[in-house]
Amino acid sequence: MSMADAAAFFDLDRTLLLGPSGPVISDGLRRHGLLRPGPVRGERLAFSLFNLFGENLPSILLSRQGSRAAKGWPVETVRRVAAEIVGPLAERVEPFATETIDEHRAAGRKLVLATTTPFDLVAPLAEHLGFDDVLATRFRVAGNGDRAGDGRNGEAVYDGTIDGEFMWSRGKARSVAVWARANMVELADSYAYSDSIYDVPMLSSVGYPVAVNPDPRLLLYATLRGWPRVWFNAPPGVAKPVGVELQQLLGRLARPELLPWVELEVNGAEHLPANGGALLAANHRSYLDPAVLAYVAANRGRPVRFLAKKEVTDAPIVGSFVRSLGAIRVDRGSGDATPMVDAARALRAGELLAIFPQGTIPRGQDFFEPRLEGRPGAARLAMESGAPIVPVGIWGTERAWPRNSRLPYIMNLADRPKVTVRVGRPYRPSTTDQVAATEELMAAIAELLPEEARRRRSPSQQELAATLPPDGR
Repeated sequence: MSMADAAAFFDLDRTLLLGPSGPVISDGLRRHGLLRPGPVRGERLAFSLFNLFGENLPSILLSRQGSRAAKGWPVETVRRVAAEIVGPLAERVEPFATETIDEHRAAGRKLVLATTTPFDLVAPLAEHLGFDDVLATRFRVAGNGDRAGDGRNGEAVYDGTIDGEFMWSRGKARSVAVWARANMVELADSYAYSDSIYDVPMLSSVGYPVAVNPDPRLLLYATLRGWPRVWFNAPPGVAKPVGVELQQLLGRLARPELLPWVELEVNGAEHLPANGGALLAANHRSYLDPAVLAYVAANRGRPVRFLAKKEVTDAPIVGSFVRSLGAIRVDRGSGDATPMVDAARALRAGELLAIFPQGTIPRGQDFFEPRLEGRPGAARLAMESGAPIVPVGIWGTERAWPRNSRLPYIMNLADRPKVTVRVGRPYRPSTTDQVAATEELMAAIAELLPEEARRRRSPSQQELAATLPPDGR
């Protein structure tokens, strides 16, 4: 087998997994009689504190004493538990962690799980996720693994001590260094991912350290060192310093009263999937449209990602805010495929992605055309990611914020324009032909618009002017 030049080392709890693995492991051990029925006093509190604030010295002290608690446990029984909990643990793997693992695998890097959790309990999970090796705390087996000693009915059991390094802090860093030398891996070219301040020794030993869902102390340390800070349950660029991203906080304020200048009517919101990746595809009539889609998604308890022009994402102050909401930067005309790659990645990770297939708000006479014209990007994303398309028809937003106005008509409280939003049923393209699939999508969106949208008419000069940008060009 050829040796890799670099590797990616991943911590487990609160890094790869959403929260600690402890509750799942404890439940498995109880089912097999290795732990007493019912939670140990303070166990739930300890797991909750770990989930909120990360690793702490009391939790590590308990982990270190785990070998004593396991004294006399049959090794094969523990391994059966490990095999049974692979599914529940795999369900807790963060969506963007899977994407990151796949990227390292595609780049030819070795994948190594580096965790304090006992080896026999996590090795099957590592194999399930496609890791090449596991660096974990090992419990020594009585009699060096033979079936003598103090085993039950002649079975191999743990003797209550740790075999080798306790895989934590400097011990973990030392094990990573030893493994790298044995496998001809350059740490300077390698990556490491962890949430814990106690993993700074391991993170500092590689060329590319990444703080994942960092605890408060690691967040500060990583910021001062200039290390990337990421959250594996949110797209790149979206911060969750208190466990909740900004868009989710704003979503809790999604109430009609906060849009007093608009009479908003939403139909079919129940068609929006409650979870899993989906492509929200809508017609485009106003600068207000993204906010309307975000409002609809927020009322389903979901943040939504947008493809946004670089003019927006790169703008001072506003750009930082938009990026923090999960916007995907698009440099139109550059030929850069990165935005589509990032969008497909978000969909595969279970994100809700909003896109306007028309590309931009139509201008002039095109704004009033009954037949909607679209670009193939939405159809291509649906095909590449396997995510369903949710068509959305938006009508009336141009009366609340026309294109030729730099600001919405927020003072128009006496004669509020009516804005209607209709959400269609999710579907998957019936053809692999992108042009035909795009026509299918645009027809689905048009069906959700009111009857007046399907009638051709001659707009006034004032109406035509409202479809142009503020500078009239």
